[in-house]
Amino acid sequence: MRVRTARPDDAPAVVALRALVHPYLVRGVDSTRRMIAQPPPGEDWTAYVVEVDDTVVGWASAYRNDRTSEPDVGEVPTLHVHPEHRGRGGGTALLTAALGHLRDIGARRVRTWALPESLPFARRHGFTPSRELRYSALDLRPAPPMPEPPPGVRLLPLTDVDPRRVYLAETAAAADEPGDVPADSISYESWRSEVWDNLGLDRAASTAAEADGEVVAFSLVKRDGDRMWSDYTGTLPAHRGRGLARLAKTAALYRAAATGVRVAYTSNDEANAPMLAVNVRLGYRPVGSSWSCLRELS
Repeated sequence: MRVRTARPDDAPAVVALRALVHPYLVRGVDSTRRMIAQPPPGEDWTAYVVEVDDTVVGWASAYRNDRTSEPDVGEVPTLHVHPEHRGRGGGTALLTAALGHLRDIGARRVRTWALPESLPFARRHGFTPSRELRYSALDLRPAPPMPEPPPGVRLLPLTDVDPRRVYLAETAAAADEPGDVPADSISYESWRSEVWDNLGLDRAASTAAEADGEVVAFSLVKRDGDRMWSDYTGTLPAHRGRGLARLAKTAALYRAAATGVRVAYTSNDEANAPMLAVNVRLGYRPVGSSWSCLRELS
């Protein structure tokens, strides 16, 4: 068993491993390869794999959280090891490498995510569980009908929307999202690299709701074949309570299904009651959960 820095040609093995451990997470081979080869600017992003007999059996990435104004926050998202290779030190080796990288870039606080059965591992390594995240799935056979927007509202695919308008809407909507740290500080350059230029973003299905010339709600779709991930759905604070998030998300689901998507996945903080209610009304069902876990770095 050995740990090494991830390479772009690891992407197929990494995606296959992720599909086994986290079947509700959607990120394709091309976007994974590009993430490894060209990580977002400003994050000091890196990733590691564990190999056994030249086969990738574990993965972890580590980076600076540049979406928050809180200083020196590092992330180690979705560290995972193949079920048949757990208990042999691979997870600890990955976490050690990831935390070493975060120390090198000056992180002082770290967040990771753990499946419920992995919480003992997280606690042993100094992490404290913080918030529960719900994963949900929706069968798009049949797809929801295309909604009829109210007067004064247009539903536009993102192919017809300037990216900076979407960026402004997302940053405004995300500022008060429940979470361990505020999501209030991502630059346009980083957002464009991470979101708009992501090879998995389906701009034809992703939908913006426009009113009075302003993007007031949106739903982003990332896609891999016949599976999609609702990357983020949000509404500007001044326009909440009008059903616009549900409107945009329904349109995005309809458009994705029309081009072959068969199942949609999403996630929500368990404290985000409004979006959980939207998803329940759309027919999403829970398929898993994970916990954010926090620790300080000495």
